[in-house]
Amino acid sequence: MTEPIRHRFAADVTDLELADYQRAVRLVLRHPLITATWPDERALPRVRRFATTLRRDLSEAFGYRLELHGGTARLVRAKDRLDPTQPARSRTGRPFDRRRYAYLALCLAVLGRAGVQITLSELADSVAADASRISGLGLDPDQGADRRAFVDAVGWLEERGALRLADGSTSAWASDPGAGEALYDVARDVVVALFRPTRVLQHVGSVEALLDRSLASSGNAERRRSAQVARRTVVESPVVYLGDVDPPVANHLRGTALAADLARLTGLRLERRAEGVLLVDTAGFTVERFPGTGSVAQAAVLLAVELADRALDPDGRRVRRLAPPDESARQRALVEQVDAGLPTATLVELNDETPPPVAPEPDAPQGPPDETRLPLVTDSFLREAVAEILRRYASAFGAQWHADPHRLAGEAIALLERFGAVIRVPGGVLVRPLVGRYRHTVAALRQRAAAETLF
Repeated sequence: MTEPIRHRFAADVTDLELADYQRAVRLVLRHPLITATWPDERALPRVRRFATTLRRDLSEAFGYRLELHGGTARLVRAKDRLDPTQPARSRTGRPFDRRRYAYLALCLAVLGRAGVQITLSELADSVAADASRISGLGLDPDQGADRRAFVDAVGWLEERGALRLADGSTSAWASDPGAGEALYDVARDVVVALFRPTRVLQHVGSVEALLDRSLASSGNAERRRSAQVARRTVVESPVVYLGDVDPPVANHLRGTALAADLARLTGLRLERRAEGVLLVDTAGFTVERFPGTGSVAQAAVLLAVELADRALDPDGRRVRRLAPPDESARQRALVEQVDAGLPTATLVELNDETPPPVAPEPDAPQGPPDETRLPLVTDSFLREAVAEILRRYASAFGAQWHADPHRLAGEAIALLERFGAVIRVPGGVLVRPLVGRYRHTVAALRQRAAAETLF
């Protein structure tokens, strides 16, 4: 008699329930905060059904902590690096800037000490009073830019169920604060779940203190931690290049156990190439997908085809190759940008903290080997390629894109960069190996009743 296969993850989940369990894992990884209404009414029951197994597997596989309180499920994630590609967004898709993030934080602070209900004008007055004490911030509801940023922050909270409209209209207040009003019920369990810092913020001298810096006490612990970092990196990044991670993590990315573990947990297939790996999203796992729908996504994949032909065409003129920017230097630049906004006046330094280890002095710099250099495609080629795409597929793009091809090129390149296909550098872009997947893509116009679109 054949013994049943023993799995490291989802060990107590039957084959009949496995697809539902994998759907719950993908749901929690995509939405670290789940409420009775966010992302929909069915999400929370799906998570509660497998709560015990999810807690154990998410902790063991990724080092995450799943907490369920009242009507919320909160995934407390360990972050290994800063990621600028997943900003908070307004209901219209606008990425949050510093002002919007500041208003969001101040809204949470006000709601934390508010009662069970609050009006929009009361919330605005309280946030304005706190914002006035912060140099360079402030909030004047009579100023359109301030009011729009504040409404975006409130809308973000409303979407996730922290605020529930009981009466009135947010849009009326947004149009004229003196004429409109809105009354909200405050969901305190959601407010508490939203703000879960891993450190007391007054003790944080740099955003790096919020990243995972756990130390291993043995060889086994170090291998376990490297495996968790590898799994985290794969589920949090569209594509992972081996050269961008530490060697122990790269070893786990090359191994067969990682693919089997993630397939068991998420139901998704890991695709491995010599340069790196990616998790093939066949189930709507990620918020943003590529290739996707919409004019920018369509232009991006067509531009990827042109980039691949330009970088790999053996009959074309020779492409200049450059070393990619150092990933650690890019992380340091991001850290400096975030740390520039730290409120140093309230910083309380701890004398018992162990200073970070000092990195050894690097050897004399040498030029990187040819295989690590990436093809450089110039801005002039990008402009010509986008112009040709607009000409060839004219009916697939609206008049606004034909009137502003420079904007279309910028947004398409930004999309490709978010998905690890290119790196923006002065004078052009460096083409990464992922672009090679789209070299032989064939695009065609497909007629629809309302409009003509690509693919």
